Amino acid sequence: MQKSISIIIFLIFTSCFSQKNHEIPEVDPIQIQSNFSNWSAYQSKNIMLSRDFTALDSNSKEISKESFLDQLANGNYIPIQLKSEDSKYYYKLFQIQPNSDTSIKATINQIAFDALKNYKMEGTPFPKFSFKDLNGNMVSNESMKGKIIVIKCWYIHCTPCIREFPQVNQLVNEYKDRKDILFISLAEDSPEQLKAFLAKRPLKYEVIPNMKVYMNEALQLNSFPTHFILNKEGLIAKVLPNFESLEVALAKESKL
Repeated sequence: MQKSISIIIFLIFTSCFSQKNHEIPEVDPIQIQSNFSNWSAYQSKNIMLSRDFTALDSNSKEISKESFLDQLANGNYIPIQLKSEDSKYYYKLFQIQPNSDTSIKATINQIAFDALKNYKMEGTPFPKFSFKDLNGNMVSNESMKGKIIVIKCWYIHCTPCIREFPQVNQLVNEYKDRKDILFISLAEDSPEQLKAFLAKRPLKYEVIPNMKVYMNEALQLNSFPTHFILNKEGLIAKVLPNFESLEVALAKESKL
C-alpha cells in the first residue's frame, strides 16, 4: 500500500514538474517588447507559425492551432516559445503591453493573418492547372501524381524571392537522388524576361512563366515568396512564407 502511494506521489510530482517546464518562456515576454527591433529579431529567429507546435492560450490552456492563429491575427497578443526538454515546440500567447510600439501589434497581426490563411489551405487539393515551363514541357496536376511537389511562387523584382535562390538551389541538390520529389516555380514574368534574368541568376527549379493571374486568382496570393508542398495525393501539405520554414517542412514530408 505504501509503495502504491509513493508511486502515485511520484507521478503527480513528475507531471507537475513537466508542466511547469513547458510554462517557462524562453525570453521575458515584457522585456522582448521594449522596442520593435528586439521583438522583430526574436520573431524572425524563433517563431515559425507554419511548423507543427503545441498551442497554449494566455492562461496556459492547450488550444487548437487555428484558434491560436486566429487570436494572434485579431487580438492583442504576441507568441513566445516556451522552454522544453523534449523535441516538441510550445508556443504561448502573451498580452501586448500598453506601452509597446504599435508596430509590434500591426506586424504580428499581419503575420498571423497570413499564417492562418495558409493553415486553412492544408489538406485541400491544389487548384487545377496545366502549363508549359520555359523548356516547353507540360506540367499539370496529372503529370505530378504520386510525387511530392515543391512549388516556389515569385517574380523577378521581388528582392526576398531572389535572396533565397542560393538556399533553394542547395535544397534541390540535397534531394537530387529523390526521384519522387519535384521542384517547380511559378513566376509572374514573361518567358523572355525570365530567360534573360535566369541566365545571370540561375534557379534549379522548373520555371513556369506568365503565372500572375493564376497566382492571384487561383492561389489568392498576397505575399511573395510563397512556397507550397504537395503530398503524393496532390493535396496541399504546407504553405510557407520563406526558405527556413520550407526546409523544415520538406524534411518532415520527405520522411512520410
